[in-house]
Amino acid sequence: MEAFLVSAGVVALAEIGDKTQLLAFILAAKFRKPIPIVLGILVATLLNHAFAGAIGSWVITLLRPEILSWVLGLLFIGMAIWTLIPDRFDETDATLAQYGVFVTTLVAFFLAEMGDKTQIATIALAAQYQLFFAVVAGTTLGMMIANVPAVHLGEHMANRIPVRLVHGIAAAIFAIIGVATLLGAGERLGF
Repeated sequence: MEAFLVSAGVVALAEIGDKTQLLAFILAAKFRKPIPIVLGILVATLLNHAFAGAIGSWVITLLRPEILSWVLGLLFIGMAIWTLIPDRFDETDATLAQYGVFVTTLVAFFLAEMGDKTQIATIALAAQYQLFFAVVAGTTLGMMIANVPAVHLGEHMANRIPVRLVHGIAAAIFAIIGVATLLGAGERLGF
């Protein structure tokens, strides 16, 4: 349960103000069809995070636990720094519109998540917790928590959330997890 909840919380916070949330705003404003947009986000996230979770699960078979601990700790600290850097949305990401709302959303979100901080976080969390399904379900829920309101409420919602504060909280969580991992807290706490 911890892997699921931490994964959901970390990704939901990291996603606030992310380019995919901006993409959700733009798609919602352009198409005004929330159901296919939300379904596209869900399917793209499940596919992308399942891939990332599989990589995280595979990595633990390659590295000794002490090396993996250092890699994960540094990765989480790197995620903390990356979370503080604002994202920009590339308008060319919205050029897939000719394929329909669902396919446009699915492809745009899947590609936007490739190498994104939430995908990297999914890899690290899957390696850390070694619970593929809990992590993928949690990170997917975190994406939906952040992006469904963006679809339904549009720009109005984003202007009311202090994005810098949310990014700071997400960065602090990543940093704490990273330092705790480097200090071996995970082993002592059972993850």
